[in-house]
Amino acid sequence: MTQITPELWMKSWDKHVKVEPYPKESLGVIFAREMAKFPDNIACWMMNREITYRELLNNVERFATFLQENGIGKGDVVAISLANSPQYMIAHFGTLLAGCVASGLNPLLSAKEVAYQLNDSKAKVIVTLDAIYEKVLSNKLSEIPALEIVVATNISEYMGLSKLKVFLGKKLGKIPHGKIFDFPGKKVTKFSDVMSGNPNVKPVTIDVNNDLACLQYTGGTTGHPKGTELTHANLLAQYTIFANWLNLEPGTVTALSAFPMFHSAGLTVISETIWLSGSQVLIPNPRDIAQVIGEIVKHKPTIVANVPTLFGMIMNHPDVKTIPDEILENVSVYISGAAPFPAEMIREFESKMKATNKVMELYGMTETSPVCVSNPILGKKKVGKVGLPLPDTDLKLVNIETGDAVETGEPGEILVRGPIVTRGYFNKPEATKNTIDPDGWLHTGDVGVMDEDGYIQIVDRVKDMLIVSGYKVYSVHVEDVLTKHPDIGMVAIIGIPDPDRPGSEIVHAYIQLKSGVEPTDGVKESIKQYAEENLSKYEKPRVYEFREELPLTTVGKVLKRALKE
Repeated sequence: MTQITPELWMKSWDKHVKVEPYPKESLGVIFAREMAKFPDNIACWMMNREITYRELLNNVERFATFLQENGIGKGDVVAISLANSPQYMIAHFGTLLAGCVASGLNPLLSAKEVAYQLNDSKAKVIVTLDAIYEKVLSNKLSEIPALEIVVATNISEYMGLSKLKVFLGKKLGKIPHGKIFDFPGKKVTKFSDVMSGNPNVKPVTIDVNNDLACLQYTGGTTGHPKGTELTHANLLAQYTIFANWLNLEPGTVTALSAFPMFHSAGLTVISETIWLSGSQVLIPNPRDIAQVIGEIVKHKPTIVANVPTLFGMIMNHPDVKTIPDEILENVSVYISGAAPFPAEMIREFESKMKATNKVMELYGMTETSPVCVSNPILGKKKVGKVGLPLPDTDLKLVNIETGDAVETGEPGEILVRGPIVTRGYFNKPEATKNTIDPDGWLHTGDVGVMDEDGYIQIVDRVKDMLIVSGYKVYSVHVEDVLTKHPDIGMVAIIGIPDPDRPGSEIVHAYIQLKSGVEPTDGVKESIKQYAEENLSKYEKPRVYEFREELPLTTVGKVLKRALKE
């Protein structure tokens, strides 16, 4: 074992990686300039509709003008509650261009959750679906005093479908829809009406270091979600660093991702693609795997970015056989994040998708803008490891109990510091103090191990680590081992109190079997025998519970909180 220093991981970086100076202009100005570089290039595809950068920029400017003409100014929060769509991109980049703060809102939230987040962020505007306005938001509007404007749209407006198909889609329930009506004390308008205005956005002076660009809400796994403050400086550093890391020629990228745009991962994909003047394939419904595969065949992406569960669903879907080899070979990298990608599953994916050394796992969190660790784009991608700390990012691993720095090969909580780290949580000084220490180190709550080459393996969340008879049990390790069993599709490990040993826990395994496998006594016995042979005595599950489906977040992480409850 050796001491962990930056030299350890820098030696494993690709040769092109370097620390570049960060722009000093606002994100809105920079993105508008990037859109103008290749006006005739395709900015995005949405089903049957393609949108050029010329059209996207024009619409972004119209949205920014609408905000300014309605008194929404610098620092005001604009909430965006939409599925992946051109409307989301227009509203997000238009908000930045107007000098306002963009805040993603999960469109699947309940009325109570929507009201909480809008009140917490003090949002003055919300852009949402007509169905959400009628059936969710309107029930709580009177309880959201700061909200002034509602802009409602239908997901079909930018799909390129005929009026007949839209009518039938709404009639059959395939296209969600709702009524748009006036509400006392609020301005309610249609997105299409906003887009009919003239673009006349006025320049806004931004203090890059101190002004907020985004207010991104965490998942709220331990209570109410918190608004993470990301400044222009945070995101300018993130996009500059990661664009350099990817080393891709501007104007040549075609990205396909099902990460939701309201999530920091999805926001990074759309932003980084425009940063590189690339094209992107929008996926409004990530559960429609046949459609995802059809879009891959149609648009031949060079980058595919998804959560591991979706990669698993793609490779196991019967339509995957329709993807020609030359299209698979055209993909330069599969970017995986937001949840652990079991090593055995990666190897299976590499084999089925002709993706040897193409699966680039990375790691980060909303609070790090979000990517802080990644496997190299060209160099060795270590299966089961999330990669190397990015340039201009300080990182150390510390003992969970003592706070002392650990050496290579030893587990420790990951601490991160640098220009990508948030300044804190909106109006929550105590939560900020508990997460970011006086020296600026962000305590991630994730336990990792660094090897001699500087690559990090995530072994658990601090709160998910089990104590069994005094031994530490890392749930990610147990899950990774069990996933190698041929009958297991997905597994989640939690700890439950051991009634016979106070202070000790029992390892409880929730298992989702692969399609076509029945939970017979023989299958259960086979899994128990596999655990007996491949796990330590204290790591072996004592309880095995089969589920048809494990609960997932909207991003695709297993929702362990639901299992514990």
